[in-house]
Amino acid sequence: MKLYYKAGACSLSPHIALLEAGLSFELEAVDLQTKRTASGADFTAINSKGYVPALALDNGKVLTEGAAIVQYIADLKPQSGLAPANGSEARYELQSLLGFISSELHKPIGSLFNPAQSEDWKAAAKALIGKRLDWLAAQLGNNEYLLENRFSVADGYLFTVLGWTDHVGFSLDQWPTLQAYRSRIGARPKVVEALKAEGLI
Repeated sequence: MKLYYKAGACSLSPHIALLEAGLSFELEAVDLQTKRTASGADFTAINSKGYVPALALDNGKVLTEGAAIVQYIADLKPQSGLAPANGSEARYELQSLLGFISSELHKPIGSLFNPAQSEDWKAAAKALIGKRLDWLAAQLGNNEYLLENRFSVADGYLFTVLGWTDHVGFSLDQWPTLQAYRSRIGARPKVVEALKAEGLI
């Protein structure tokens, strides 16, 4: 398998999942401005959507969309415990969490990187993000992880998205629970390995 990624982008989430699962894979960086990969390939020929992550499978197919990719990775190595069993109630809880992170955190926090957004728009977006983080902190409570009190692919995704707050002027000081969570996930050996591989630490 090969994961096409951009350092620090949402592709960090499947990168973490691959390492946590102990799977063998290659990494190839993508320049999202030029749409060229590190080897010079046209990325749009690999993923016509033009964004990361994209996971090229050994059978030649390419999976896109982070929430789907991380579940695929977890299902390749079910003994890793990265996702509950398909069809279980807990699996639907995981999918709910992945959907929440994707639509309610990934998109609005990611949009703050856009320099074309007005200050009024950014203020409104930050207010909405704050409400979502209030809910998330309350749900997390004293738990170490988001689901069944064990690390899952949802934790790798949330860690990735929370990391963007450092770069968009959004402080997490109001949510010490989430700050502690982020530090805890960031200290996991495989998360550290992914961050080092992407040149983020």
